[in-house]
Amino acid sequence: MAVIVQDKILVVCPRCGHSQPEPRTGFSTLCRKCGGHFHIQEAASKPVKKTAERKPEGKPEGKRITCFDCGTELQVAPSAQSTMCKRCSSYIDLKDYHIANAVSKNFKTKGTFTLEATGYVFNTEALVGEAVLKGRFLGKLMTERSLTIYTSAEIKGTFSAGCLVIPAANRFTWKDALKIRGAEIAGELVATLHAEGTVVVKSTARLFGDITANGLVVEEGAVVVGRMKVGKVTLSPDLRQHA
Repeated sequence: MAVIVQDKILVVCPRCGHSQPEPRTGFSTLCRKCGGHFHIQEAASKPVKKTAERKPEGKPEGKRITCFDCGTELQVAPSAQSTMCKRCSSYIDLKDYHIANAVSKNFKTKGTFTLEATGYVFNTEALVGEAVLKGRFLGKLMTERSLTIYTSAEIKGTFSAGCLVIPAANRFTWKDALKIRGAEIAGELVATLHAEGTVVVKSTARLFGDITANGLVVEEGAVVVGRMKVGKVTLSPDLRQHA
């Protein structure tokens, strides 16, 4: 078993200017403050502006998370590896996990779960902040923020995601309807999408399947084959909690 804590870099949300730590090898994420979706590498190329502004007493710098068990919002230090819920006293894992070989265990973390092409996670239930899949996954996966899937990934089981990301030059096929909060498709996706938020189809994308979403952005050059319906989409409470 190889479980490695992953390095992080500080990036700034291009929408609201909020800075937050993200995995150095990550593809995209959601802003902890405004909920906006952005690319980690693009944000990392822009310098983080330092300010001499004095921080209000009693409000230390940190990131915000919610307790897995009771949903209480908590503020923790960016470098923290774990914390305890101030309301229900539950232990909350904040570490990033990097899997490069065969592992059979459950994961429950607010951090990033990265499965390399050589990795194989089986008989598992994983509830994570975000995930990057390049290897084989057998079990149940739930991501609160983004789920990035590469061509080399092989998924057997079920999954839900806050934002489904298919990077450019990568391909993913799923026979069942995907119920998600949002998506950013830059590669090729063969699936039916039901999104409570916005689906963004990049200029490099090829999407084959029906789309039902609250918002839809199709860039010039994208290929979309299927029926499109834009309007109010509401996920079930269970899916909304983990997607």
